[in-house]
Amino acid sequence: MLLRTTGIIAGIVLLSGAAPAFALDPTGDWRVADGVANIRVAQCNGSMWGVVAWEKEPGGRDSNNPDASKRNRPTLGMPILLDMKHKPGTDQWEGQVYNAKDGQTYSSTVTPTDANHLEIQGCVLGFLCGGETWTRVGPPIPSSPVNSMAKEGMAKEGTSKAGAPKGLAPAPKTTGAAGSAATMPAPAGQKHAALHPNDSVGDICLLPDIARFSH
Repeated sequence: MLLRTTGIIAGIVLLSGAAPAFALDPTGDWRVADGVANIRVAQCNGSMWGVVAWEKEPGGRDSNNPDASKRNRPTLGMPILLDMKHKPGTDQWEGQVYNAKDGQTYSSTVTPTDANHLEIQGCVLGFLCGGETWTRVGPPIPSSPVNSMAKEGMAKEGTSKAGAPKGLAPAPKTTGAAGSAATMPAPAGQKHAALHPNDSVGDICLLPDIARFSH
């Protein structure tokens, strides 16, 4: 009897170990550490991008950009996470992050630490590193016609998307906000705008700065 019981327990352990690990999904809307903005993250043509989707103080401008021609562009809809690539076998993404506060672009890694938190790390030339943690305010974003290939690529790597976490904080009802994060999913920017008139960003993969992969 003891041997039989031991065998059953061993079988349960083996089955538990064989269960697939679900990768944490970095897409969705995230509140930055100081609470002044939400960043919408989505996969676009094999890369992950993030743009400003809501501002606590509407009407911001990219006044510190080293490119003088961009210093008057609105910060709403501006790319922050740039062309980030998934690191195979991990929940980590590598690329660049643009800091509008100093106009500098940093080498960066993005790592979901759990379903509701995203850790952003950035360094200049391998030093002067710093980072912060963003908090989820919207569920993962389904594939749009533009980023569907990226989702298929992730599936081939053996990763799978975690379900939307419960207990998400509601998005603020400020003019120019990204709208209610709980109603984020949209197949395309135009349909999203029609359903959520307070959201002027929509599907970030359709934004010109991302569509042409430039910043």
